Amino acid sequence: MKKLMLSAVFTAGLILSGHASAQTVGIATSNPGSIFHNIGTAVAKAANDAGLNTTIQPATSPNQYMPLVNQNDVEFGVGNLEEFNNALKGEAWFQGSVNENLRVVGLIMPIREAIFVKASSDIKTTADLKGKPMVDGYTAQQTILPQLDAIYATVGLSRKDMQPVQVPSVVAGADAFIAGQSVGFIFAHGAGKVREADAAVGGIRALTIPDTEEAKAAIRQHWKSGYVVKMEPGPANPGVLEPGTFIAYPQLVFTNAAVSEDIVYKMTKVLYDSKASMQAAFPPFAEFDPKAMVGETAPGEYHPGAIKFYKEADLWKG
Repeated sequence: MKKLMLSAVFTAGLILSGHASAQTVGIATSNPGSIFHNIGTAVAKAANDAGLNTTIQPATSPNQYMPLVNQNDVEFGVGNLEEFNNALKGEAWFQGSVNENLRVVGLIMPIREAIFVKASSDIKTTADLKGKPMVDGYTAQQTILPQLDAIYATVGLSRKDMQPVQVPSVVAGADAFIAGQSVGFIFAHGAGKVREADAAVGGIRALTIPDTEEAKAAIRQHWKSGYVVKMEPGPANPGVLEPGTFIAYPQLVFTNAAVSEDIVYKMTKVLYDSKASMQAAFPPFAEFDPKAMVGETAPGEYHPGAIKFYKEADLWKG
């Protein structure tokens, strides 16, 4: 793997044990406790088990590591499709920084997201957050701001209706909640930090959003790829105390156009073949459908190495 030009961004890579390989490749993720770190760790373990020597390279957020993958300073990354395409085109928080070398490896399970509060709180609905101290800012993870507004908009609110508690990232936001600085925090269902918060405060509640056409339209005004999913209570879903509806959106594994076809082919095959292994490492992979790895990603394009595998697997219709 090439030397990282912005090595100060990264913490030390976690090298997962596995079979020897002629080349070491990296997977860029966000901080430990985040869903992208959980996903990247599960993928890296599966890759190592398959003989592709792989390391985790954590940074604060995709804001920081998508440009590094674009520069081919690290070979792979995990993120959400909307932010990937913003980076590709140089739009939104990537304004003026076009990352034209990013390529898709494959779609994985969607992110399912919520605002979490204490289960013992008198906050029972998203509308009850009005006027309360809530995490905001996200200077190192700007993708979170439109996601917050998308959730608030489902009940006719916006970030301006809250008392802002400034944090740099989702992990820091969860820490602010645990410390009592904010009444809630936004995070992906199933992430390690959600379980930590659940244990730290004696139980959490995931606030549902309305399952209406108006709510869905409100989401898309702020987060174009957003949709809604229904979830049930269960051990895999801390904070889901009753059946309810939550925001969801696509996520993916991505790479750089210059990474060799052979390496990308191998990583694509690892993803396709390793659902059971990845699910054992990170239970939300239960929602991963390998046959759905090819989907609508425009303007994002698939890497030729991934296309080669999908043609062999009879998934490529292009």
